[in-house]
Amino acid sequence: MVPTREKEPPQGLQLISATTTTFKSAGPLARFRAARERFGYLMARPLTPYYLILGAALLLVVLGLVMVFSASQSVVVDYGLPMTFFFRKQLVALLLGGAIAVALTRAPVRVLRTAAYPLLFGVVGALVLVAIPGVGVRINGNRNWISLGFFQIQPSEFAKLALLLWAADLLARKQRTHVLDQWKHLLVPLVPGTVVLMMLIMIGGDMGTTMVLVAMLFGLLWTVGAPLRLFAATLGIAVVACTALIITVPHRLGRLACVGVTRPDPNLDCFQALHGLYALAAGGPFGSGLGAGVEKWGQLPEAHTDFIFAATGEELGLVGTLSVLALFAALGYAGIRVALGTTDPFVRYAAGAATTWIMAQAVVNLGSALGLLPIAGVPLPLFSYGGSAMLSAMCAIGLLLCFARSSPAAKAALAARPRRWRKGANSRFGPVLDRVLPGRKTTARKAARPPRRER
Repeated sequence: MVPTREKEPPQGLQLISATTTTFKSAGPLARFRAARERFGYLMARPLTPYYLILGAALLLVVLGLVMVFSASQSVVVDYGLPMTFFFRKQLVALLLGGAIAVALTRAPVRVLRTAAYPLLFGVVGALVLVAIPGVGVRINGNRNWISLGFFQIQPSEFAKLALLLWAADLLARKQRTHVLDQWKHLLVPLVPGTVVLMMLIMIGGDMGTTMVLVAMLFGLLWTVGAPLRLFAATLGIAVVACTALIITVPHRLGRLACVGVTRPDPNLDCFQALHGLYALAAGGPFGSGLGAGVEKWGQLPEAHTDFIFAATGEELGLVGTLSVLALFAALGYAGIRVALGTTDPFVRYAAGAATTWIMAQAVVNLGSALGLLPIAGVPLPLFSYGGSAMLSAMCAIGLLLCFARSSPAAKAALAARPRRWRKGANSRFGPVLDRVLPGRKTTARKAARPPRRER
């Protein structure tokens, strides 16, 4: 009887489970296939979106702190401020936003839904206060801030958070009653409520934040599955409204004329847009070095806020700018994974709106710095200087982390894994890491040791 030969496993799976020596001795094509399969396996894990959001956000805020300190040196010299003035204010906002993000990460989803309407009414009241002369503070031509003495708050930044939670709760309740297939239930009161927020924001002249709200509205309608005819009609109305807002204000029309500019004009109307391109071009592949940028010294206005990406390109070069783009791409991918991987409609709509918020605001800011879009005056999320912008962006990150942990697959993965961060009762960093990193909760007691046998 001839012995049968066992069937060999596929080459890719064999390489993944093989030793390091076997992997290195394989051919380049086989090694590439094994690496691709290993990468696909890692990306398909349930907790991958959680770690992508957490890692990308941490890297963005750390790199943003460094660039805020470097790009703000010309401003502190002009006003006679300490060198770390803007850095310290940004660090305080980051620590406060980080604490809020940790709290949101551990908050139950039902608590987030109950906070939607109080937050919405509070933001509307704050926007009304901004419109009152003498209460709202005007900076750079826009009246968007309320002075609280020791700091200023920008309510329009938190309007995005209020719209996110309110719209997600509204659409989730309508989906439960199966009425989202009707146009009037799909649009009312979602569209009128969003328009009210945009009108209150436009009273202060903040068109950049209004554009982000429009993008969030389109993102919500897309997530719900609205028909293309509705998108076409809404897009037409939005284009007409934006055109009217641009034509009626001279400085907005001038900003639109600066799109794609490459040469200086006699009136210096496109000074900021042009020097943003100069800063990016001067950086080259690897940049002039951290802190060695030239354009921030009076040539590039708002280098630490709206045009921090151009300052990053000059000092860190193409490598630095591509790293920032890759981190935002990772955030967008992870947010989409969270929205698609849940069965809770509220989580799906809120995660989709939060991802649209961060990505749309990043696109508007980066498009302004690259000369592809008009200068809208919106900060780069998690990166630019701005206390209110940092707080609201960290709230969005905290919500995404909460939603990434609440999916059924993530819950199963958390329940199946042991705690590896707490190494005993006297661990110093175990309790802190348990609050941030996911872990398995258990009420089981430690098994008792067997009685010691006497000799």
